[in-house]
Amino acid sequence: MSDQSGSVGDRLLAAWRDEVQATIAYGLIAEREPDPRRAEVLRRMAAVETNHRDRLEQRMRELGIEIPDADAVNLPRWQRLQARVAPIDRLLARQEAIEQEIASEIEQQPTGDADTDKLLDEIRAEEESHTVALGELRGGGIPTQAHLDGASHRTEVRLFRILGRERWHRGNTGWISGAIYGANDGLAAVFGIVAGVSGATGGSHVVLTAGLFGAIASALSMAVGAYLAERSSTEVAAANLARERTEVLSHPEEEKEELSLFYQLKGLSEDEATMLVERIAEDPERLFQAIAVEELGSAEAQSGDPVQAGLVGGLSTALGAFIPVIPFFFLRGYTGIVVAAGVSLLAHFAVGAAKSVFTLRSAWSAGLEMTLAGVIVGGATYLLGLAIGT
Repeated sequence: MSDQSGSVGDRLLAAWRDEVQATIAYGLIAEREPDPRRAEVLRRMAAVETNHRDRLEQRMRELGIEIPDADAVNLPRWQRLQARVAPIDRLLARQEAIEQEIASEIEQQPTGDADTDKLLDEIRAEEESHTVALGELRGGGIPTQAHLDGASHRTEVRLFRILGRERWHRGNTGWISGAIYGANDGLAAVFGIVAGVSGATGGSHVVLTAGLFGAIASALSMAVGAYLAERSSTEVAAANLARERTEVLSHPEEEKEELSLFYQLKGLSEDEATMLVERIAEDPERLFQAIAVEELGSAEAQSGDPVQAGLVGGLSTALGAFIPVIPFFFLRGYTGIVVAAGVSLLAHFAVGAAKSVFTLRSAWSAGLEMTLAGVIVGGATYLLGLAIGT
């Protein structure tokens, strides 16, 4: 009996900790969500998690289990940083995966205590409803209260995932992520140049010359590429909107039916959705805007600033590219080669760890992966340089 009691207590404590962390996570994401309606949905989801915690605490009191201090439970620092800067869509996807994992564990691993299992099963049903709400948020919609209360179906989750995959995303992850990826490209490219020339020349002054011009070329190439890419994204968005406008004018009935289906997915009945769409379709421009928002995320061809993208890309690439070169301002020969390799590999780890803020991976795994890539690139080019030099 004591073993069962201990198992029940462990499960309740684990579930309680999950709810505390989920409340924190939803609160942090809500703070960053620019749409006040979507932010309110996230705050309501945080409130549901708090309600779960209260119910778990009540059951723990009934069983005489000591309740920890909720203020002592927090997200790991790296996850908190990710919650503050990573793309919101990826954060929502991670929360959706967590909700599904919790629901699956509750369903597959009952505690054996009838009252506890009943409580956990009720929580599981509400966690599953959250996956529907998160799926709709990722698809660009606003979940209804029914989704948050559990009046939804698993098929809706799949539909919203499909919509989320097909949706054109207007924004990017911001200039910080652009800077990290620029530093990554510059560091990897010039480290290969420095390693190869070092192998061919034994670390002579030629390494400094080759590295400097490699860094300059990489930075200029990245600046121009980032500028053109940002311009292109605006042009693609404008072309998508023009194509959608043509579809609305050429096939209004099909577009009206499509818009009605979108609204039905958001909780309206077929009659309600049809009536709403008919009112919107009285003005073709309003119909176009409504369809564009649902399918493309916006009725305007908005994008980032090409000049900012070019400057950030160029400067960050230059910063990363100059790291392998710096030791050769002061050192020559094999001493310079060893120091440059050490500094460059440390920089590889730092850039990989920084990327994990946006990819939501472990900092250690991302950093070590990037370091391994640096070892492979540097080692291969150094050996090739030795062969050519010989």
